[in-house]
Amino acid sequence: MKRVITRIEPLQELPKRTRVAAYTRVSSGKEAMLNSLSAQISYYKNLIVTNSEWEFAGIYADEGLTGTSESRDQFQALINDCRNGKIDMIITKSISRFARNTLILLETIRELKSLNIDVFFEEQNIHTLSSEGEMILTFMATFAQEESRSVSENMKWRIKKDFEEGIMWGGKDSLGYRIIDRKLVLVPEEAEIVKLIFDLYLQGYGDMQIAKILNEEGIEPMKSKLWNRSSIRNILINSNYTGNLILQKTYRENHLTKVTRLNRGEFDKYYIEDNHQPIISEKVFKEATMLRASKANNNEYIENDSPYKGKIRCGNCDKMYTFRRTKYNDVWLCSTARQKGASACNGKQVPDKKIMEASNNLGLNSNLVESIIINSNNALIFRMEDGTQKDYIWEYDPKSQSWTDEMKEAARKRVLNQYRRKDWW
Repeated sequence: MKRVITRIEPLQELPKRTRVAAYTRVSSGKEAMLNSLSAQISYYKNLIVTNSEWEFAGIYADEGLTGTSESRDQFQALINDCRNGKIDMIITKSISRFARNTLILLETIRELKSLNIDVFFEEQNIHTLSSEGEMILTFMATFAQEESRSVSENMKWRIKKDFEEGIMWGGKDSLGYRIIDRKLVLVPEEAEIVKLIFDLYLQGYGDMQIAKILNEEGIEPMKSKLWNRSSIRNILINSNYTGNLILQKTYRENHLTKVTRLNRGEFDKYYIEDNHQPIISEKVFKEATMLRASKANNNEYIENDSPYKGKIRCGNCDKMYTFRRTKYNDVWLCSTARQKGASACNGKQVPDKKIMEASNNLGLNSNLVESIIINSNNALIFRMEDGTQKDYIWEYDPKSQSWTDEMKEAARKRVLNQYRRKDWW
């Protein structure tokens, strides 16, 4: 039988499509800039999906961030996806959109080249995988960085001139004031709340007590849902409420990192007296400042050597209890209640001696205690390493303080009635 041999041609491989992603960024959060960002995203998506040789690999877009920052979330996500083999090519508008810092730019480009990933800069018409790509990029990135430095120096000069003339630069609205045409303009109904906070503080109420009073009365803070320790403190230390203004309290580290630092004497500050309508007197502000300093000396948060450090948790919110030393005793407080008040968690304050009393009465070895759960019914639950549990109910010591809860409540009502207004209450 004659053999028949048929030659079978190999199947031709279908051309592999290039996986293309785009990176875009705007350097301001203003509405016009964000509209521009939206337009860029639409443009790049259409550009990629309409090219038959390309496969859409995503759009990575950062809002309101500077090209000198290494912390751009979407940029970092793009680079990570490149490392994970998900992208073959990146398209971006220009070198300055990608990075203005020469070192960051070249390090990133070289890493991408080692992964055989091309970056195409539309404005400069440069492909980084081309032979001349890195040389051109080095020159152009250096120019972009120098331009950034020049713009930064010009801006610093303008800001300094304004400061010397007592003119604000930047800043944010605060309770009691709005910034209009670079001036602090009083908001009367909010000014009454500021006065109330200072009066309560000088009457002896602490930050968290004031926060609790305002929350219970339904007085809302400006930038959050509830008052807390920080929001009260920020008002009590804000010298703007005296009608005077301090300029250049912060500064930018440099034009590359853009990190904001507190001005601790590195640059001149400018003090403008009678700059705007005051809400409180300088005397009241000084008294509040002195009272806070006094409390800081007598009421410190410190590290402790308790054998149960790091083991005490709240039975309500499951957050850690933290240690506090006062001039009267040592106590443990729920971190949620301490920061946000009883409306967020009603975890009780427990004297350290009560925890040690419970441990001693139960005959416990602290090394064998895994955790202590504090419940609102005065129950201490000791969970042991071997899985067993021991409970203990503690009781408050009799109070001998002259400033009773009834007296505090009466004083609180007097102050509240003084500031009760139909237009803001």
